[in-house]
Amino acid sequence: METIKTIWFSQSSIFMQTEKGAIFSRPLEAFPLLKNATEFERKNFKIGKFKDDIRWEDLDEDIHINSFFSDDAPKPNLIGDFFSAHPQINVSSFAKQIGINKSLMAKYIYGIKTPSEKRKKEIQDGLNQLAKSLNSVQFVSDTDGYII
Repeated sequence: METIKTIWFSQSSIFMQTEKGAIFSRPLEAFPLLKNATEFERKNFKIGKFKDDIRWEDLDEDIHINSFFSDDAPKPNLIGDFFSAHPQINVSSFAKQIGINKSLMAKYIYGIKTPSEKRKKEIQDGLNQLAKSLNSVQFVSDTDGYII
């Protein structure tokens, strides 16, 4: 079995070199906690005792070597397409508002995980609620200027 020798990052990917010299990579979208981490946080990892996993204690993130061999590349999806078309929406805040972990929401957006029909409905309902709220905005003049 292959074992991990080292890892490193580019702006958009994580790379792993095995003890046998093979190099594998995955897009950071596959690991939302690492994607959103600082360079310092990314570099603060430990390779496991059996050299088959990597641990970021400060981020509470673990990656097994098998993650690099997976070919479940991000796939386009309606949720991802929506958030790509509306980058002004803060995904973390939206996820919190509807009660979904932001890392899980990122995996839905990047196509790493597929939400259940119930979860899709929760996301759709949350977006509809946001749309209603935005649609109800009215600027009313008063003596000091404008108020909402």
